[in-house]
Parts: sequence; structure tokens; C-alpha cells
Amino acid sequence: MVELAWPWLLVLLPLPLIVSRLLPRARGAVGAALHLPHAGVALPQQVDASRVPGLRRALGLLAWMLLTLAVARPQWLGVPEDVPRSGRDLLLAVDTSGSMSIEDMQLGGAPVPRFAAIQAIASDFVQRRAGDRVGLILFGSRAYLMVPLTFDLKTVGTQLMESAIGLAGRETAIGDAIALAVKRLRERPQPQRVVVLLTDGVNTSGELDPKKATELAVANQVRVYTIGIGADAMRVNSLFGSRVVNPSADLDEAMLTQMAEQTGGRYFRARNSEELADIYRSIDKLEPAADAKQSLRPVDELYWIPLGGAVALGALAFLLPGFRLRGTAAA
Repeated sequence: MVELAWPWLLVLLPLPLIVSRLLPRARGAVGAALHLPHAGVALPQQVDASRVPGLRRALGLLAWMLLTLAVARPQWLGVPEDVPRSGRDLLLAVDTSGSMSIEDMQLGGAPVPRFAAIQAIASDFVQRRAGDRVGLILFGSRAYLMVPLTFDLKTVGTQLMESAIGLAGRETAIGDAIALAVKRLRERPQPQRVVVLLTDGVNTSGELDPKKATELAVANQVRVYTIGIGADAMRVNSLFGSRVVNPSADLDEAMLTQMAEQTGGRYFRARNSEELADIYRSIDKLEPAADAKQSLRPVDELYWIPLGGAVALGALAFLLPGFRLRGTAAA
């Protein structure tokens, strides 16, 4: 569908007619006759330059009409398309330390490492964030931004699935992970800054203490949801037989709870894959994704079409008197 962006400029259409009515007509007299001394010799009659041919005037008016149409900016409006709307800015911070290799989680009835369960469930969570910008931070001995905030959820999921335990080191730098997330989010609108941090241990590395990182998050109004992952009981085999141990003995739940509460978030405990999936569903309710059904209509500018026609007609009107004079001379 074709529409005009500035249709009010069409009021300029009658401007040439108004100007021609207001300006006084030119009164150019024909020059005095030149008498030659020899009888029978005469010069061709000069063409009166004050008389504009009707065709030239018509071309000029048509060129003006096209020029006015070009100034009014004709546009082609395409079919409305659904596009993602800028919603929340959510950074997923995932622990890749050595303890994430403990096989105390299950997927499909089979034991899997903690990190494998996070990969499967968190990837599904990411794909449901349509309308939000999502980024990925991996942390171990240090914290690294793997994917900056983006609408490309497929890339975030792919990078998470291709990550590996120990990729960022074997220790746990929780404070550095939060600090990096705050650094990436502090330029974004305040109500939209969200971090989801998953870890199975205690801060053992990094340059920034978790308490200082929490203060930094509070100062920049970044909401942090923390998830402590790992079973409370696990049977292991040894030289003295099998025994039950607590594989999450090192999990610092007090620190994770304090971090979440001070920033306006919430702490969750995931002892198995089902609880982890439920936690992501809870976060979906607490931080609903933006409405992805915002529609935009693609716009193509068409002003160049009437503008080109106006230039062509103007050039033709300018050259027309020359063609007329040459035709008269040849006659």
C-alpha cells in the first residue's frame, strides 16, 4: 500500500499558477526593423522569447507536480511483521568449576553431571525468553562473557550446550561473575536488569568478594536470582564399601540467600533435575518475558521515482526551445 509521509506538502501544487497570476506580465517590444540598403534582402524574423510554447509550459507544470509529490515522500507500506520487543536484559551466569562434574543429577532416568543437567534445562529456559535480550557468563577461577546481551536466543543456547566443565577454570569466582554481570547491565534501563546465577559451591577464587559484588549490584539496581544446585545425599563406592555422602556440603546457601534478598531477587535450591526445571518456571513467572507480538510494517521510500521524473521533464522543457529554433532555421 502506498501512502504519503507528509501529505500536507501537496498544498504547494498550485504555487506556479498563483505566482503566474500575481507577477506582472512581461512587456517586451519587438525591436525596430532593420532597413537594408539592398532591395529584396531580408533577415529571418526573430522568435519572440517572451512567448513560452504551450508544450514547454505543460512539461514544466508536470515536472512541478512530480517534484511536489517527491517532497511529500511517497512510501510503500508492507505487510505487518511480528518483531521482538525490547524487554528485560537477562544474564545467565553458570558455574563451570570442577565440582560441576559430580553425577548426582538425573536426566531420562540416567545419572548425569550437574553441568549436563544445567545445559539441558537452562537451554530450554533461554528459548522461552522471546522478547528479552539474553547473555551468557561462564565462571570458574575467573568469569568470562561468552555471549553479550542479544535477541539471538539460539546462539545463547548453542554456546551453553558447547561449553565444558573447567572451561573458565576449576575453582569458583562467584563475586567476579556478579561484578561482570553488573558491568554489562548498568547501562541498560533500571527495571530490566536481571541476573540468574547457578552454582554448586562457595566462592574460592576471584578478585572481588561476593559481599562487595552484592553491594555493587544493589547500587546499580540489578536483581539477582541465585540457584544452588546439587543433591543432599549420594551413595558412593569405596574400598570399605558403599556409603552415603552429602555432595553439596560446600554449598554456601547463606551467602546465596543474602545476595538474592539484598538485590530484590530470590534464592532457589535445586537438588535434582525436576526441581531445577520448576525453578526456571518460577523465574518465568517472577520475570515474565516481554510480549513478542509487537508488529512493525516495513517501509520502502519511493520519493526517487517522482523525483527522477521531475528532473527528466525539467530537462526536456529546458531543451525544447533549442529544438524549436533549430527546426525553424532548417525551414
